[in-house]
Amino acid sequence: MSYLEATHDLYKDAALTPNIGLCCTTNPIWELPGLKIPKIMQQMNYGCGSTINARDLTNNPKILYVGVGGGMELLQFSYFSRQRGGVVGIDVVDEMLEASRKNLVEAEEMNPWFNSEFVELKKGDALNLPVADNSIDVAAQNCLFNIFKEADLKRALDEMYRVLKPHGRLVMSDPTCEQPMNETLRNDERLRALCLSGSLPINDYVKALTDAGFGTIEIRARKPYRILDPKNYPTEELIYIESIEVAAIKDPVLPDGACVFTGKAAIYYGDEEYFDDKKGHVLMKNQPLAICDKTARQFKELGRDDIYISESTFHYDGGGCC
Repeated sequence: MSYLEATHDLYKDAALTPNIGLCCTTNPIWELPGLKIPKIMQQMNYGCGSTINARDLTNNPKILYVGVGGGMELLQFSYFSRQRGGVVGIDVVDEMLEASRKNLVEAEEMNPWFNSEFVELKKGDALNLPVADNSIDVAAQNCLFNIFKEADLKRALDEMYRVLKPHGRLVMSDPTCEQPMNETLRNDERLRALCLSGSLPINDYVKALTDAGFGTIEIRARKPYRILDPKNYPTEELIYIESIEVAAIKDPVLPDGACVFTGKAAIYYGDEEYFDDKKGHVLMKNQPLAICDKTARQFKELGRDDIYISESTFHYDGGGCC
């Protein structure tokens, strides 16, 4: 059995019998005016974070969500895109699609504003999306891409890039791990399907996105997720796994590289009212400015003693240098 078949079977079982402990999302359920989420959706919240961000979802965007789970994120996306077929949910597991469809009917009874026709459910594969080129404003996945091995991850990212409109956003939540994992863990099909042993270091994760052509990467959150310990897993050392929330924007990659925001800021504290590097970056005195890692390097290379560059916080909330 291949690792993709093992993944299919695991989530087939999770669709037929909800498994609350399957994943461990660190995010509270969104509380928005008039939004009520059925309990069954919460029980089937098989993710490691959230892909819902109001600033991504203005002007009734066309949204694609891959790996539908129990339909909770489909419902939340619909809150911001209340149009027929405004949200497209894709899954390769028939049972998960059926469970999501059933749960959305229950959500329709609880939410007067919601119409299940807002969501179009399709059977499809993340490696071959049944979606037209340049047709999606916001694409999303939660705790899915870390399952894929390198070649399949590249293919899945290429597919997301293909279907997004120019300047469209791919919003993701995935486990990451900075420690090396042994080959036994990496090749364990069930642990990979459980979104554990396929976890990549953040730099590798970001590189996969920029290699796919995404010119702007925003790391929006980095949170504790799981522990693989020697008592319960085939490892001689304790391994710490985090989850990250990331947005990759379909902007051109500039000649000097992609803009990757990891939560750095620059503060100018010199004698003038502001500092202008003549490259599009203006620092007002004692006003922090969010900067990408590339701009941080450029500022440091100036060798000035009146510009402070913070360390990465791995939290980015918009605005800044680019």
